[in-house]
Amino acid sequence: MKEVQIYSGGKLVCGEADVVSEFPLVLRVNDREIVTLIASPHDLRFLVAGFLRVQGFVKSVDDFQVLSVCNDYGIANVQVKGELPQTLKPILTSGCGTGITFTLPGSGKIEKQSRERESVTPAAVFNLMAQLALKAEKYKSHGGVHSAAVGDGKGELLLYAEDIGRHNTFDRIAGEAFLKGLDLAGKLLVTSGRVSAEMAAKAAAVGIPLIATRTSPTDMAIKICEEAGITLIGYLRGARFNVYSHPEQLAVAVDSASE
Repeated sequence: MKEVQIYSGGKLVCGEADVVSEFPLVLRVNDREIVTLIASPHDLRFLVAGFLRVQGFVKSVDDFQVLSVCNDYGIANVQVKGELPQTLKPILTSGCGTGITFTLPGSGKIEKQSRERESVTPAAVFNLMAQLALKAEKYKSHGGVHSAAVGDGKGELLLYAEDIGRHNTFDRIAGEAFLKGLDLAGKLLVTSGRVSAEMAAKAAAVGIPLIATRTSPTDMAIKICEEAGITLIGYLRGARFNVYSHPEQLAVAVDSASE
């Protein structure tokens, strides 16, 4: 808790408030310092594993030879099989605090998901978003933290993550699934934050067929989802939402007049 001055009733009074924590984590891979991740300080192994998985630096858990996180010094030391690309070109994303990626694809570089899938009902999406809201304990206490969850086709929550960066929430989920042997292909992703290009590209990389957010997607995210065969839902509030790509994957009738 942090001592603060609270303005109330026309005057300042002494009080206390929770404050969101930011933790800089230096990521070293095969003795190369490749990036500093700014994140919440919990479960950093999941964050590191997920970041490396969605960047394409590892393909299986067996690719890790060492995965060590030192919270005291803020350093993650990782040894992986094979070599990293000699040149890594970082891309600053539109994530909170400016996220970073090395593999953001351009137009025409997304492989469309070909797996046959069952249609998803709106009820499943609403159910999963409702469970996300119930789990968002840090936001309830002091705000400033994003959350995300993945669930099955019936909308039952499987994994959940919170972080100061919305891009980090998915990396955490991807890392936990990766280390626990859970295949994310065919799972549903819901998030509290904006869906931008890096989030859509990461979801496409692991085979997620549907993304839903309470807020908005960007135009690049829509394009990536269109190319990848991902149903993208925004402004999911109350009993309404907007569908920006692949509505045919939802088990719902389409008003012929709107067509």
